[in-house]
Amino acid sequence: MRIIVAGHTAVTPGEFVELALGTPLDLWLGVEGESEMERAARMDAARDILADEPELPDRVSQVAAEAIEAFAPDLFNVVPLPLSRATARRRPLRNGAAA
Repeated sequence: MRIIVAGHTAVTPGEFVELALGTPLDLWLGVEGESEMERAARMDAARDILADEPELPDRVSQVAAEAIEAFAPDLFNVVPLPLSRATARRRPLRNGAAA
């Protein structure tokens, strides 16, 4: 399935979020192994974007809420696992000690 946002095709969920928000995720989440100088520059850029686009946190909240709504059935689809034979044969604990 292809998702088109503002005329661009999003192939991965990360690309969809980047297109929906208009900023790369790495700007907000950072990248593994970044130096203190790179982190400071990234944070400065993020502050500038937030100053120029005060509605961005609302857009982020909306995208997150829509994602939760769309995927909630899968997120909360919890199925109890069957007990293994070893677990089923164990006797209950007595006085904090295994039987």
